[in-house]
Amino acid sequence: MATQKPKTKAGKKRKVHKVMSEHKRGSLRSGSGKKVRSRKQAIAIAMSESGQSKSKRKSRKKKS
Repeated sequence: MATQKPKTKAGKKRKVHKVMSEHKRGSLRSGSGKKVRSRKQAIAIAMSESGQSKSKRKSRKKKS
């Protein structure tokens, strides 16, 4: 079940905090169902779920 992404900055911070605490407890799982062990992977999941990675991708434009 997909949840809506937070729209406010405070909501995004809460989402990142929630995901990182799941990682710390050892209950965070990736899309394939495996436990996430890497901190970098946990951060990537947190940014994706909070909608922050999408805005970062839009701001970076390649120069041709």
